[in-house]
Amino acid sequence: MTIHTKWRLAFALAALATPALAHPHVWVEAREEVLFDPEGKVTGIRSTWRFDEMYSAFAVQGLEKDGKPASPKDLAPLAETNVTSLAEFDYFTFAKNGGVAMKFGKPVDYTLEEQADRRVVLRFTLPLVTPAKVVRFLTFQIYDPTYFVDFELAAKDPVMLTGAPAGCSQSVLGPNPLLVQDGMKLAQTFDSGGQASQDFAVKMASRAVIACP
Repeated sequence: MTIHTKWRLAFALAALATPALAHPHVWVEAREEVLFDPEGKVTGIRSTWRFDEMYSAFAVQGLEKDGKPASPKDLAPLAETNVTSLAEFDYFTFAKNGGVAMKFGKPVDYTLEEQADRRVVLRFTLPLVTPAKVVRFLTFQIYDPTYFVDFELAAKDPVMLTGAPAGCSQSVLGPNPLLVQDGMKLAQTFDSGGQASQDFAVKMASRAVIACP
């Protein structure tokens, strides 16, 4: 069962009572940490994804005990299923170094946690297949190509650098305003029950830029 299938199950009952569901169906607040080794090479990206209330309630259904949040141990099987299924979607993480696409290995150090506010948080590290020094600049975006899931970088500390060489900096560029034709095309797609194109998902995603001397 893919992660999209699991998310859709959460909304199956709601769909019965709602004439139409607008995309997206799941919302995620993301914080990203770019990891460097002692040689100044980027080794991977550590993601912290905080899910919306409805998906969070679905994820922990039957796991909470005595009114207390589900433990990371209780959620460990779901965490493993989620990160394994993410491979089908390139972990929703798309990075380029000097304009060249970067390849990630399998995620490690993954956990799923229910916080005191009942929001579920998924954390995992995506290691690069080959660590690399930043060439001019490194950019990455977090997005779902189908736009079923809406990722938004957190307002505070959205991107952090850990172990970066002196002089490295980071910035976040918000999505460009939609052109009128893009908005009309998207509305038509949703009205027909279709999915947004990958081009649209890219346009809606913020871009993190890492620059090093």
